[in-house]
Amino acid sequence: MRRAAFQLAAAMAITGVNVPVAKVLAESLPVAAIVFLRCLVALLLLLPLARLVEPGAARPRGLLVANLAAQAAFGTLLYNAALLAGLRLTSALEAGLVLASMPAMVAFGAFLLLGERPGAAQWLGACLAVLGIALLNTAPIGWDRGGPAASLAGNALVFVAVCGETVYALLSRRSAGAIGIFTGTLWMQFFSALMLAPFALPALAAVGRAAMTPRLGLLLVFHGATASVLQLLLWYSGMRKMPASRAGIFTIFLPAAAAATAIVWLGERATAAHGAGFVLMAISVWLATRGAGR
Repeated sequence: MRRAAFQLAAAMAITGVNVPVAKVLAESLPVAAIVFLRCLVALLLLLPLARLVEPGAARPRGLLVANLAAQAAFGTLLYNAALLAGLRLTSALEAGLVLASMPAMVAFGAFLLLGERPGAAQWLGACLAVLGIALLNTAPIGWDRGGPAASLAGNALVFVAVCGETVYALLSRRSAGAIGIFTGTLWMQFFSALMLAPFALPALAAVGRAAMTPRLGLLLVFHGATASVLQLLLWYSGMRKMPASRAGIFTIFLPAAAAATAIVWLGERATAAHGAGFVLMAISVWLATRGAGR
């Protein structure tokens, strides 16, 4: 159980660390190009892994193909496009805290789309998540790019990313067990690259090779390998041994890692409002996952 806890905590910490990385990339390259290149890195890594771990896996067909394409549209395209666009306007620290609302949003989405009935704790968790996001928008840290209106717009875009990831999580429940983890993720990244190509290729041509510095290239490889592959391995490995009711609690490592990386690496400054927002988000995560899996 300790190993599973470490794997889940590491998976969420990797996701959090990638928020400041995504911010640096978003300030230097077009959004479509970043997501497209990230998909290519993931494909190069997932193809041999899928063949090794899940040899002889059948190609998805019918409704499963449509489901995987929809997962790509919401979980890769919408999530990453909204997150990267939002990071151009707000701080990585605030973006990480907004992302902590995901467990509450998944519980709410399951109520709306799947007919699941959250308990009182889940409803309270959702309310605290909304309150935490509202509190973040009173803090001045993200006001350096266009003032409070820009920061508010950036946080709103990050929340749109949360909504996209929520739809992805709900769609992935329907495909669970129908296809292997690596094979399913491989096809999802393939569909994502196909959808992005018409936007990413002209953007890459317009930017040119001069914009792709060795530093940005390394960050892109790190971003694709850790966020699309390593995080997946750790999370699903931990989920095999950890009850779902406890696994969701580890999502609090996402905003914690994002905040620590943003402060240490990017030099962002935390305020009392961010501290209060983090506490509210931590309670929200605990409440939203308290009754899961029972």
